[in-house]
Amino acid sequence: MAKTGPGTSLAETGFPGVAHVHYNLLEPALVQQAIVRGEGELGQGGALLVSTGKHTGRSPKDKFVVREPSVEGSVWWENNAPMAPEHFTILLADMRAHIQGGELFVQDLYAGADPDYRLNVRVITELAWHGLFIRHLLRRPAEEELAGFLPEFTILNCPSFKADPEKHGCRGETVIAISFEQRLVLIGGTAYAGENKKSVFSILNYLLPEKGVMPMHCSANHAKGDENDVAVFFGLSGTGKTTLSADPARVLIGDDEHGWSDAGTFNFEGGCYAKTINLSAEAEPEIYATTTRFSTVVENMVYDPRSRALDFNDDSLTANTRCAYPLEAISNASVTARGGQPKNIVMLTCDAFGVLPPIARLTPAQAMYHFLSGFTSKVAGTERGVTEPQPTFSTCFGAPFMPRRPEVYGALLRDRIAEAGASCWLVNTGWTGGAYGTGKRMPIAATRALLTAALNGSLNGATFRTDQNFGFEVPVELDGVDAALLDPRDTWADPDAYDAQAKKLIAMFSANFGQYAQHVEDDVLAVAI
Repeated sequence: MAKTGPGTSLAETGFPGVAHVHYNLLEPALVQQAIVRGEGELGQGGALLVSTGKHTGRSPKDKFVVREPSVEGSVWWENNAPMAPEHFTILLADMRAHIQGGELFVQDLYAGADPDYRLNVRVITELAWHGLFIRHLLRRPAEEELAGFLPEFTILNCPSFKADPEKHGCRGETVIAISFEQRLVLIGGTAYAGENKKSVFSILNYLLPEKGVMPMHCSANHAKGDENDVAVFFGLSGTGKTTLSADPARVLIGDDEHGWSDAGTFNFEGGCYAKTINLSAEAEPEIYATTTRFSTVVENMVYDPRSRALDFNDDSLTANTRCAYPLEAISNASVTARGGQPKNIVMLTCDAFGVLPPIARLTPAQAMYHFLSGFTSKVAGTERGVTEPQPTFSTCFGAPFMPRRPEVYGALLRDRIAEAGASCWLVNTGWTGGAYGTGKRMPIAATRALLTAALNGSLNGATFRTDQNFGFEVPVELDGVDAALLDPRDTWADPDAYDAQAKKLIAMFSANFGQYAQHVEDDVLAVAI
């Protein structure tokens, strides 16, 4: 077997018979391999332009957890499709056969900036650009750490492998299967790179609660000069986690996945995976600049074939256009990717109904209610088949990645909020003046102004009203923000239509929360809508 780069061999870790393996190639070599192999093209500034084929978003319905004895009583099976152990055994054997005599790329990486909780992850991919992607997104060991690197979890990703539902116990040709006993993830039938990073997130979401660490689908930053002034931003893809946490006035800890331990907040990742549709140099200059940075992976964007100039407004391939880059590409990113205990908890929702205000202050009980509810809208392109915003309830603002029951994460968050004395906020980055199709997206300038006031404490001095529909507190005015935005009913041309829409949304909240009623404390039940 030919071998390039440092690293423990595949044969030693259960994958013999591969003809050529590239171990831990650095960025220039990965870019070169991707171009030579025809996986992508070199863009302006040395970015790598790639297409993910027919899968331009995650495939959550094709994700499975192996139903093994050790996890039988702890996995939330209503939310996680089970795969029989015998089906996984056949799937693994068939994927091992599939890679025989082939060429693979291996990256040995860390998941977690806190050494006390990080996980050694080996990612084995058919595509060089997948190796580059995950090298950006996870944390990169120093060269001297690779010689003794032993993977605690392994991901094998073979886009060219087609699963067989009858043999492998899945739905179709695409499969993402996690075995916690074998500490192995198998991915086949999809070239969407996001499956790699979200598999790691799912693993940590299962392992860390046993260690008392709260895993969070959130971005995070802290005040300049004060690592203890941390804000976390919960939210699904497309709600603004990356955009709002990349505040030039604050230090970026990370844009998507974090842990909250006794020691504070830490990023799981070493990079960012930002949406690029309608990205502009004026609104988001640093993220925009990464799209012409050497080795940034640019996914599914339309570009001029001669100049390779990107078209940020063209969603003809997908609305889920993205770029992946290391954290150091952002000038105000934290070197340690760690911070203290959060002072502010922000829950981002993209309300396609146009009912919720741009910001609301929550009591701890209300925060727990909205965390378990996880109301938002799936944004076009983030999942297969989603072509326009779809209102949804995604508990913990990340149900597709939560192997355990919501109450496990809810209890961890409740205790962490109480210990830290954190302030809690609900921020709507969705629609105002009407529902999707009639209203317009919340102005980002207003969202930024309100968030800035919340994080620096000045918003607490504002006058608040109690929202008649949801019971939380909403500021009446703030300098620089149109007062009409703060009362969403005033933004609708027909107030009666707003009332009808609000009534519809309240009924959805109530119906959804019924599944948690017997699992929560009385104070949370008291604020339930």
